Amino acid sequence: MKFAFIHAQKAHFPVAFMCEQLEVSRSGYYAWVRRPESARKTKDRALAEVVADVHEESRRRYGSPRVFRELKARGYRVSKKRVARLMRQKGLRARARRRFVKTTDSAHSHAVAPNVLKRDFSPEKPNSKWAGDITYVWTAEGWLYLAVVLDLFSRKVVGWAMSDTIDRQLVLSALTMALLNRPAPDLHHSDRGSQYASEAYRELLEQQGIECSMSRKGNCWDNAVVESFFSSLKMELVYERSFQTHEEAKRA
Repeated sequence: MKFAFIHAQKAHFPVAFMCEQLEVSRSGYYAWVRRPESARKTKDRALAEVVADVHEESRRRYGSPRVFRELKARGYRVSKKRVARLMRQKGLRARARRRFVKTTDSAHSHAVAPNVLKRDFSPEKPNSKWAGDITYVWTAEGWLYLAVVLDLFSRKVVGWAMSDTIDRQLVLSALTMALLNRPAPDLHHSDRGSQYASEAYRELLEQQGIECSMSRKGNCWDNAVVESFFSSLKMELVYERSFQTHEEAKRA
């Protein structure tokens, strides 16, 4: 234990001084340093690199329980305690999650459209079915909300808008951009939140001859394509950065 302490602190204190204070010989310490590495330590060192790779592949979002499960799935014979110990030794921790922000307010008095889309996410031609949704991005100035409209044929964004206010104007701006960029679709699908159920939004759809479809209450899978897009966007861009201002997030 004394030799291990000296080895850990040798960058901060002279080895000779520590050996004298701990009443051990310098020759004994250097013999300890030159000793062959134990099989256990060799395995730990190799496993620690694999643990670090798994942690990095998860974009540093996995804690030791998730890393342990991933290693087991890959065929490694390890214990939860061992994985946790190796992560502590390498200073690896799961990135803290932002608190959940509710973007769908279903408690409103607006009329709700039926689920016409019925999870038919593969239209046969472009601009026949669009889907819209809202997500959020954290910045040092507070939450910023992003509304998008996706063409379900190409899975590409055809309209978007960002604002620090989650209101009907946010989704109206995204839809307006889409209508300026592309021909109006036959169908528009969204959740049943107050923004999409608002009179202004429904009137714009009706003016453009677009049929309105809405997800069933509490069923995010009814709008799975946009949910998947948001998940990829956050993993590839949002979680990798810390935005200081709303404007910086918009430019990203």
